[in-house]
Amino acid sequence: MGTGVRSGPHGSFPNASDGVRYRRVLKVADTVVETKPGDGHVADDPSRRDFIHIAAVAAAAGAGVGIAWPFIDQMNPAADTLALASIEFDLTKVAEGQQVVVKWRGKPVFVRNRTAKEIAAAVKDDHAEMRDPQTDAERHKPGKAQWLILVGTCTHLGCVPTFGGGDYGGWFCPCHGSVYDTAGRIRKGPAPKNLVMPDYAFLSDTKVKIG
Repeated sequence: MGTGVRSGPHGSFPNASDGVRYRRVLKVADTVVETKPGDGHVADDPSRRDFIHIAAVAAAAGAGVGIAWPFIDQMNPAADTLALASIEFDLTKVAEGQQVVVKWRGKPVFVRNRTAKEIAAAVKDDHAEMRDPQTDAERHKPGKAQWLILVGTCTHLGCVPTFGGGDYGGWFCPCHGSVYDTAGRIRKGPAPKNLVMPDYAFLSDTKVKIG
């Protein structure tokens, strides 16, 4: 029996009944793929497989960001917290030899107008043995020796010291007996560090910005 030829809309090809194996060529979305009789499915298209993979990864990443963002957003400071990041204070409210306690970021801050006697006592002890050595000049802004601005919490356990107690004319913490001098330097007791100096700047001779 001779080999027959069957015609169709896509051209001519051998008749399958003659026992001749053939391959059909399909064109799908401008990408040529091949099938064999009996395969039952179209062979994998690498470009299609890559697209599905990329789409799946992008969807997973988007879902991850969507879940994480509420937690990240909660970590941002609240508006009222940002508003208190810095404060301005009128120094004319503090007489010589007195101090005012202001609140900054939830902490007390001592603003002290030191007398000449207090300054001299602190300078005199600049080279004394100390747990946390600092000179008096390192405890205030240049040219502003009378103004001592300190975070008003003991560096031991965070109690608030009072002024005028102890052996050095400065601050005394009643909780565990830490004693600070007139420059806020630790001189006795369990506190490991001097009273902390916050960031601050003088905006004028009568106004200071803390924070």
